[in-house]
Amino acid sequence: MKIHYLLQQHVGAPAIAVVSCGDRVSRGQLLAEPNVLGANIHASVSGTVENITGESIVVAGEERQSNSFIPFDEPSDYFEAIREAGIVGAGGAGFPTAVKIKSLKNPKIIIANGTECEPMLQHNIKFMQTRPDVLIRGLKYLQEMTGAPIALIVLKEKNKAVARDLLNLCSQEKRIRIKLLPDRYPAGDERVIVRELVGLELAPGELPTESGLLIQNVETIKRIVEAIELRKPFIDKDITVAGRVKDTPKGKPYMDVPLGTPIGHFIEASGGFEEPHGEIIIGGPFTGKTATFSSPITKTTGGIMVGMPFPGGRKKMGVLACECGAQEERLQDIAREMGAEEIITAKCKRMEEVNGRFRCNKPGICPGQAETVMEFKKKGVDALLTGSCDE
Repeated sequence: MKIHYLLQQHVGAPAIAVVSCGDRVSRGQLLAEPNVLGANIHASVSGTVENITGESIVVAGEERQSNSFIPFDEPSDYFEAIREAGIVGAGGAGFPTAVKIKSLKNPKIIIANGTECEPMLQHNIKFMQTRPDVLIRGLKYLQEMTGAPIALIVLKEKNKAVARDLLNLCSQEKRIRIKLLPDRYPAGDERVIVRELVGLELAPGELPTESGLLIQNVETIKRIVEAIELRKPFIDKDITVAGRVKDTPKGKPYMDVPLGTPIGHFIEASGGFEEPHGEIIIGGPFTGKTATFSSPITKTTGGIMVGMPFPGGRKKMGVLACECGAQEERLQDIAREMGAEEIITAKCKRMEEVNGRFRCNKPGICPGQAETVMEFKKKGVDALLTGSCDE
């Protein structure tokens, strides 16, 4: 199987390859190093380097593979272990984790984000069900590294059973607590978490670390524990497959799959497409992006979703962009796929431009869109396309 390692699986610049075509590499071996801000990339399988471009490294995987790996060199401290492992945020944009931890000012609270913001995702919940001990150890490592006195594990209300199990496990842990958030999108957004848990309203563009709050996706914490205890690089990923696939319409988690594996492999492992089917999405239903059968798993891949075919027949469509749902470009793509001959675009009234990007000033709290909808009707729009804050 051909394994494709994208050189940009993180915030920052693409990593720089440290291997050459024809090299044999082993699982865990360093393939690329960061270019200023970025993260190390390691081989998730053993095989031979077939091709290197400015965008990716392609490895032809050997027929027989092992779960064993080459550990990185003994680190000087926990920060060094996280950096060497190439850990980035596994549930969001992929910000390098060691850099994020070091940016924390006046540490107050560590927050393990287990809300799985996007609907249908289930792999974080499965991890917390099967290996809660790893999550607890990870929080303790982060508290030791930062000096934060309190750690919170955050889940949605629909996962109360998991929360109860975690609460029982943490009964003797004086510094770790469990919190629940509503079953709404985008409950997992960092600014929503901060507002709901500590009552602090962060301005668009303001980072939680500036207020003493470090928020980490629970899988990111899992990879931190692997780096500290095993010297294991970030080479495997937890994902969820859902949608128009035969065996997993409501979602099925796959744990510790090798980075770089084509997503089509997991669609086939889930029984193949349920017909009729539409586009393949990598990510979640709200913020995912169109993918192909050969698109690779990356450090930030959460979901592999297969949708229904888009309905057609709309001539004039209004697109109402909202940061809490699909972004404007994504909505316009969907409108074109639906056959829209003309697209009229507007932004939610809560959107503010910050450093060249539009952000919501109160994510998860819809201000009502009647005024915009009426304006669309005046312009002859016969269908409205927008996101939603409900699951």
